[in-house]
Amino acid sequence: MENVKKTYDVREVSELFCFEGKFVSSELCGRGHINETHIVCFNTKGALKRYILQRINTYVFKDPFRLMENVRRVTEHQHRKLREAGFADTLRRALTLIPAKEGGCCCRHPDGSVWRAYHYIEESENFDTISDPICAYQAARAFGRFQTQLADLSPPRLHETIPDFHNTPRRFEALEKAIEADAFNRASKAREEIAFAVGRKGMTSLLVDKFAQGAIPERITHNDTKMNNVMLDARTREGLCVIDLDTVMPGLALYDFGDMVRSGTNPAAEDEKDLSKVNVDMSLFRALADGYLEATHSILVPAEREYLAFSGRLISFEIGIRFLTDYLSGDVYFRIHRPEHNLDRCRTQFKMTASIEEHEEEMRRYVQSWEPGRSEGLFSPVAGRRSA
Repeated sequence: MENVKKTYDVREVSELFCFEGKFVSSELCGRGHINETHIVCFNTKGALKRYILQRINTYVFKDPFRLMENVRRVTEHQHRKLREAGFADTLRRALTLIPAKEGGCCCRHPDGSVWRAYHYIEESENFDTISDPICAYQAARAFGRFQTQLADLSPPRLHETIPDFHNTPRRFEALEKAIEADAFNRASKAREEIAFAVGRKGMTSLLVDKFAQGAIPERITHNDTKMNNVMLDARTREGLCVIDLDTVMPGLALYDFGDMVRSGTNPAAEDEKDLSKVNVDMSLFRALADGYLEATHSILVPAEREYLAFSGRLISFEIGIRFLTDYLSGDVYFRIHRPEHNLDRCRTQFKMTASIEEHEEEMRRYVQSWEPGRSEGLFSPVAGRRSA
């Protein structure tokens, strides 16, 4: 069970990778739900250089080596596209893997844990929540650019690192099983949340059905487009680099936009207990839509654009039922930091679902009226650095 803490000798693990210089220090980064991330610092000819060293959660990702094959192919393709576009700072605009000394892009520690490493993106930052429309626009444009970059990735098809990851009907089936089993006697504490979920079961199959009918194409998608998965330039706020590529695999573009709406239009924290603070900010939605469509309008088909507004409601609901399922199952998937943490997260997502329901028609009208160049100049990064 990955919620159980285990202490690692980070210096020892770092010796498995081709870092430059001499190990100086490490710092645990505790913001992620799934993996364990360390920022490690090395002295290279008198200069300090930082890297990311990360233990992959093998409870969640059953085949980490296939996962890393995806990451390698995706990042190599991104770097190639960036070079073709004339960017010199590719190390800041796409993740760059550090090879393991034994070869490959990840390695297994003698205790069985699996690790990987990346270059650290200096002079950048990310945010769990965003209240500035410029940052929202830049983050959405970065995610849209990521999708567009990968539109011509050569075969074979990427591995599905978590099968049926955004298959909402399957997620709902898992919730129903967790409710029926009630293995930890928690259902009585979540009666309202369970009722909310059951009342919205009917919408879960809409996108899956559209895909099965051929109306919506399969794409390479990120599948976890939270705002904190984009690094912004610390000075200009330009959207630089999409991170956390574990769930990059075949999917629907609507999943990515929906998760942006879920995480990017709510100024409150993902686990906010005061639900009065949890609501859709339409100025942030408009910025997200502008940034995403500016980057993807050349590849989206009409049906994808038609369901962009709905996708935010669906993904908020889906993430909510995932948190609820994990709570009922004993908190085995998401890393928790307090009792009932996953139930608090579920409540936040269900409040977002209800808020999006209230604003969905306004969202739909905005997306349908969008034209290329409409937002040009409104959300530009601070002058002095080239915008992608």
